[in-house]
Amino acid sequence: MNETALEKIAVLFPEITCSQSVDAVVMNVTPDQVKETLTRLKTYPDLNFSLLLDITAIDYLEYHEKRADRFAVVYTLRNWQKNWLLQVRTPVNDPEIGLPSIAGLYGSADWAEREVYDQYGINFSDHPDLRRILNHWQFVGHPLRKDYDIKQGQVCYETDSMEKEIRARLQAKGVDESTVKDINTELMFLNLGPSHPATHGAIRIMAALDGETIMANVNEIGYLHRGFEKTAECRTYNQVIPLTDRLNYCSALMNNIAYVKAVESWLGLEVTDRTKFMRVILSEFFRVQDHLVCIAANLVDMGGLTNYWYLYNEKEASYDFISRLTGARLTSSFTRIGGMYRDFHEGWQEDMELQLKAIEKGVSDSLKLILQNRIVHERTQGVCVMPAETALSYGFTGPNLRASGVAFDLRKDNPYYHYESYDFSVPIGSQGDIYDRIMVRFEEIFESISIIRQAMKLIPQGPVFVDDRRYTLPSKQEVYTKIEGLANHFKLIFDGIKVPPGEWYDSYEAANGELGFHFVSDGSGTPYKLKVRPPCFYAMSGFHEMVEGQMIADAIINLGSINIIGGELDR
Repeated sequence: MNETALEKIAVLFPEITCSQSVDAVVMNVTPDQVKETLTRLKTYPDLNFSLLLDITAIDYLEYHEKRADRFAVVYTLRNWQKNWLLQVRTPVNDPEIGLPSIAGLYGSADWAEREVYDQYGINFSDHPDLRRILNHWQFVGHPLRKDYDIKQGQVCYETDSMEKEIRARLQAKGVDESTVKDINTELMFLNLGPSHPATHGAIRIMAALDGETIMANVNEIGYLHRGFEKTAECRTYNQVIPLTDRLNYCSALMNNIAYVKAVESWLGLEVTDRTKFMRVILSEFFRVQDHLVCIAANLVDMGGLTNYWYLYNEKEASYDFISRLTGARLTSSFTRIGGMYRDFHEGWQEDMELQLKAIEKGVSDSLKLILQNRIVHERTQGVCVMPAETALSYGFTGPNLRASGVAFDLRKDNPYYHYESYDFSVPIGSQGDIYDRIMVRFEEIFESISIIRQAMKLIPQGPVFVDDRRYTLPSKQEVYTKIEGLANHFKLIFDGIKVPPGEWYDSYEAANGELGFHFVSDGSGTPYKLKVRPPCFYAMSGFHEMVEGQMIADAIINLGSINIIGGELDR
């Protein structure tokens, strides 16, 4: 698939060096070529890289290979129609001078460039609002630089009023004091959060209101930022797995699976068929769990508490089953590179079927209350619309993108773990409004249940680990009785799995969309760099586009409909 992309890009960009890394084509450009190259990649009809997935930087200060330039910036893009994955890399000669901003080309670049600036101190000229985003406004230094001490914590002592930012947003929309006087009104500034039940987490929403209508909106995140990527640099590859549990904790195991899949893709490690089926079953079950929480909370925002109990009761009931299945209720750390922590318990199929039937009943009961409910329709249809083109610009993926009518799903378009063999549909919306975002998730619940039942019928017997002692621990019998087994065990635990040097990106269709991991390996047992591409981050970056011009009550429902999970958003 990507060989075609490589050939096409090589023809259209003969002056640029291109190569292949796992599924991605990699282009190496100079800083003065960045903006023109990205513009051509997006606008050229035969390329159409309309989805900017992520921007990250790399600090090569301590890398085993000396580089002429300390920093590099990497842009990850996708042509969703052809599923072409592309990374554009450029060295950064001087972080103060930095690179030209592409926020005018891609909406997702706004927050992505702010994150690179915040974490690495790389400037983006002409950026409309270049300020910190994950670290607080009084933070000194740039924590993902290699010379920043991981133990150096910094406390924020004063709250940023954000008045400057909200007024700048008003001005950008053409609303100033003279405009307000002309329409004979007075704007009120309303602050929601970060500690507010309507935000479902620690998010701060600042709105300029004309009555109850939102004229301008800016948001502040980072209240749950825990330095995932900095911490990962001090852990072995397997020790990072528990950190991934705390990303989207409503579907924690999907993060585990996405992470180990990404490492295995670079190692060229083919896991056993039973492992693949187990990962599919778990992924789809946790997709159902995630959607149940999202829809239940969203309907509560509309006042539908009965729906909440129909949906959330089934999720709560399934926790005991999840505990038997994986060993923990919420954050299980159930995967390992090369396999799983252990096999399922005896009789798990019967337990799973009981859970699926209960979920189907709860979802069906909930749908009976809302499918012809006039209040639900009026509160959600045509409200907070996100057109397909705008959704793509802001890097929307998963159910939020599919609700806008874009039928892109990695399970179908770039299948893994035998997904091409399963019979399932990809639900899509038509308007991109709150109603579509709710109903797409309802339909995905039924499709996931169908996939689980198919996988339960087809799952083979066999080991759940690859038989390769470079990656998997020896059995306890070997450890206790043989010196070779004991040495192998301690080397893997203390030094970690040795991953060949290189850089790569791999992704997974998680509950909220494309969950990606960008790695840089120096050949040791710990990642030199690990960047998470969180779907929530980009969904939240486009929040203002959906709520400006809407009522404040609509903004609350909309936040629930895009399913922002603080742990994934802030990392």
